[in-house]
Amino acid sequence: MYAIIRAGGKQAKVQSGDVIEIERVKGDAEQLSFAPLLVVDDKGNAVSDRDVLAKASVTAKVLGESQGPKVDIFKYKNKTGYRRRQGHRQKYTQIEITEIKLPGAKAKSAAAKSGETKAKTADEKGAGAKTTAAKSSAKSTAAKATAAKATATKTTAAKTTKSESSEEE
Repeated sequence: MYAIIRAGGKQAKVQSGDVIEIERVKGDAEQLSFAPLLVVDDKGNAVSDRDVLAKASVTAKVLGESQGPKVDIFKYKNKTGYRRRQGHRQKYTQIEITEIKLPGAKAKSAAAKSGETKAKTADEKGAGAKTTAAKSSAKSTAAKATAAKATATKTTAAKTTKSESSEEE
């Protein structure tokens, strides 16, 4: 089972036992909790329903803090004497994912199956209407084709008449 969580404006794919670095979290909490954006269970079923995900949670244990690589910033403008030097090191919090909870996943999947059955029945009913619409569409297409042939015949006849009259001259 894995989940997609949002931490520090970024998203991360996590499983139970993963150790990841996220943007620094202020405070001295030893446990963090995240609301998942998506959960995929062991069978490969994805859960993205907001109502179910509101009850789900991903818990993590804080391992410590670290710093990223140093970034040098240098601004320079030619012939003016303008020079600015600056540096930056991003601070990160290292966490270990301890648990992914998805309550009601089994009950929801059973409800989803019954919903799929209802959807299939509705699709079958809609298929009859689609067939009728397709037949009427085919009739109108045939009528358009017949009209186009008639127009083409008239055009050909007019061209033939013009060419015969020019031959006579």
